[in-house]
Amino acid sequence: VMAGVFTAVACGSADAHLNPAVTLGVAVTTGDFSKFGPYLLAQMAGAMAGGVLVWLNYLPHWRETPDPAAKLACFCTGPAIRQPLANLLSEIIGTFVLVLVAIAIGAKAAPAAGLGPYLVGSVVWGIGLSLGGTTGYAINPARDLGPRFVHALLPIPKKGDSDWGYAGVPVLGPLIGGALAGVVLRLVI
Repeated sequence: VMAGVFTAVACGSADAHLNPAVTLGVAVTTGDFSKFGPYLLAQMAGAMAGGVLVWLNYLPHWRETPDPAAKLACFCTGPAIRQPLANLLSEIIGTFVLVLVAIAIGAKAAPAAGLGPYLVGSVVWGIGLSLGGTTGYAINPARDLGPRFVHALLPIPKKGDSDWGYAGVPVLGPLIGGALAGVVLRLVI
């Protein structure tokens, strides 16, 4: 996350949004949804490009790896215990924390130059350590959905299916969590 934000800023992005849930949270907070569509397209394209790079990086390993679940795990998340409502709640909570804290970091006073990406990266790390075990903590719809599409489309020997039955959880949960954080922030900021 930190490296992605620094790279986005260096390439000219004023917002450095890598996550549609963050973009939605900001839109709900500010009432300005004009960036949501274009950013979503860019976020999905970036996530899919990342999925292709993963595929290329592990190219010699696909044929040698017998476990389809291990192959899928290189691309997207999956639950430790498959209970859709509990999994959805986990993604909502994790993303709510991410969006609330990420927006709050610069809400009243900007952190020292360059510190923001470190702080947001630390939040993501903390969410992963504390809440990530239940679902693999997508907390980013593009990060899960883009590479899942890539898994479905690319020729990976004996890959199994792309677990589309679960795909809604890491997409809807983060969007709900991001929107809820935006509502809370709109009320308190």
